[in-house]
Amino acid sequence: MTMKARDVDQLVGVEVSALVPAACMFKSLGDPTRLAIVQHLALGEHQVHELTAHLGLAQSTVSRHLACLRDCDLVESRPVGRSSVYSLKHPELLGLLAEAEALLAATGEAVRLCPTFGGGEHA
Repeated sequence: MTMKARDVDQLVGVEVSALVPAACMFKSLGDPTRLAIVQHLALGEHQVHELTAHLGLAQSTVSRHLACLRDCDLVESRPVGRSSVYSLKHPELLGLLAEAEALLAATGEAVRLCPTFGGGEHA
């Protein structure tokens, strides 16, 4: 059975569109500040002021990154007094990050040489 080019194009279109949620999730994790926040939250719950102290960033910056992670359903918050406490929502995220670290170790962090994503401001 042979496939026509049109059939292959449709198949590829379906596969690509099915990957959009995963691509969005990786984009949400594609910022060093958000990864640092996730690492801190892996140690336990934190309030925004604690994260600003740990990271040396403005409250507005930390809040913006937390909002992104919350919008992607990766972190959650609960009210405590007049502030909120943030935590990781899905422990599976830690496994994903561990696998990413293993992949970076295996590739020698070759992604730094990538002409699109490497060698820029975060290299």
